[in-house]
Amino acid sequence: MSNTKNTQESQGSQKSQDSQNSGKTNDNRKADSRPKPMEVLRQARGQLAELTGMEAESVSSFEQTEEGWALEVEVLELERVPDTMSLMASYQVELDAEGQLTGYRRVRRYERGRSDARRPGGR
Repeated sequence: MSNTKNTQESQGSQKSQDSQNSGKTNDNRKADSRPKPMEVLRQARGQLAELTGMEAESVSSFEQTEEGWALEVEVLELERVPDTMSLMASYQVELDAEGQLTGYRRVRRYERGRSDARRPGGR
């Protein structure tokens, strides 16, 4: 009888541990379901290209925010010859925590061969 009682107690203890581990597994799944930074970059580039019809050439800024992600993406807006005269644009792109694009706007337009003007006293 004592073996039966010990077996029942150990089974009850095992069920308790299983339910605790199940909660931990669900927490891990939630954490694992968040996209990794490289996945977010790929999604952002693809979604922006689909919306604007312009392919992203590079990502010049990328950061995680409280709401999700914020990026600045460089795109070729108008191809010219020579290539240094092509018109480029920087787009500010915002994504939610799952990596879905929630908004974008063009913040700058420039010729590919031109650098930003230096600010007085700047380096």
